[in-house]
Amino acid sequence: MQLDPAALDAERIYKLMIGAIMPRPIAVVGTRAPDGSSINLAPFSFFCGVGSNPMTLCFCPANDEAGTEKDTLRNAKPVAEGGSGEFTVSVAPHRIIRQVVAAAEGLAYGASEFELAGLTPAPGVRVRAPRVAESPIAFECRTLQVIRTNPGAPSGGNLVLGAVELIHVDDEVIDARGRLDAARLDLVGRMAGLGYCTTRDRFDLPWGRAAIKGA
Repeated sequence: MQLDPAALDAERIYKLMIGAIMPRPIAVVGTRAPDGSSINLAPFSFFCGVGSNPMTLCFCPANDEAGTEKDTLRNAKPVAEGGSGEFTVSVAPHRIIRQVVAAAEGLAYGASEFELAGLTPAPGVRVRAPRVAESPIAFECRTLQVIRTNPGAPSGGNLVLGAVELIHVDDEVIDARGRLDAARLDLVGRMAGLGYCTTRDRFDLPWGRAAIKGA
């Protein structure tokens, strides 16, 4: 089978992407309205690290069904575009995954998903956007750029690039060698549809050609 994305509608393309690109890490993004009047929280599974020098990450909020910006993008976009120019990303451990998913509820602008989900907003140190206090790792970010792949279109993509200004790490997820411990983090990944997965089933492989020796 060969599929031409130009011949498919946005819903079909989305289903193909979430079915093929998995598991996906979950970014729990906290933002504050540009005027400071309200805070917002939402999970995104189109999320990844971009680079380590400088430390940069990204997440991708899509436009809504009318082609307008969702609350997170409205808040996080650069100041020059009318936003606050900052956001936080908290990770999603298994113990709070139900609350994280609840934060995806579509609320009116200004209503707090933190309150709905029962998660605690912790104030930022270098940004005004709140992070999730219950999450073991959070990144405070300054928005570098928003790349819009289809401005004003329903489901149009938006790539939000952020420079990490500060990292919050719970000491409990650090092992004796000073590394992050995957078992203690117990993060959850997003699958297709309503599916999620844990990171509890893991294995090690050597790098490069050594990985196929003896296979």
